[in-house]
Amino acid sequence: MISSKTWVIPIIVAVNVAVYVMWNFASNIQMPFLYENFLVSWNAIFEGRYWTLLTSVFSHRDFFHIFFNMFVLINFGPIIEQLIGAKRFFGFYIVAGVFSSYCHAAVSNVVLNEPSIPALGASGALAGIILLFSLFFPREKILIFGILPMPAVLGALAFIGLDIWGLIAQSGGGGLPIGHGAHLGGAFIGILYFVYLRLRGFRIRR
Repeated sequence: MISSKTWVIPIIVAVNVAVYVMWNFASNIQMPFLYENFLVSWNAIFEGRYWTLLTSVFSHRDFFHIFFNMFVLINFGPIIEQLIGAKRFFGFYIVAGVFSSYCHAAVSNVVLNEPSIPALGASGALAGIILLFSLFFPREKILIFGILPMPAVLGALAFIGLDIWGLIAQSGGGGLPIGHGAHLGGAFIGILYFVYLRLRGFRIRR
């Protein structure tokens, strides 16, 4: 039976909100601490601040950034948490987030040749959740950009395609300031975990 109770999502949201408040109410003296500990980049990892691979996943500075990410988490997260269980979901979220952070750093260093580009936000971990959802429920309708209805699996493929296109554009000196590498890294973990669950014989109980 799938439990109707979820407890991981509220904790993740609360931590994200707390860090958002820190960013927006920090004094000039406190701000360097946030820059050093809640932004991930290749330089940060190279300097030994490995924890930023995790802390950056819970870090947002802009209202619309945290609002959109938490909106996606609240809509898709509980379904996956109920489906695979709270402990599995928590582990999956952390792994997807950390790996997406590393992918951003690696892509910035190797592809863009700019190891100092910082990143923050839950988008990579959420990409993993959306991919996992779309593979479990491929025909379920989702709204792309909140407007266009589309089968979940096609929507997920479209987002992957847009991130690949965006990354190619960035490598040529254009594109938008979006962490496409992080998105692709999180999506990869979503696909990988789905395959792992299938190989272990996991099935949806209806």
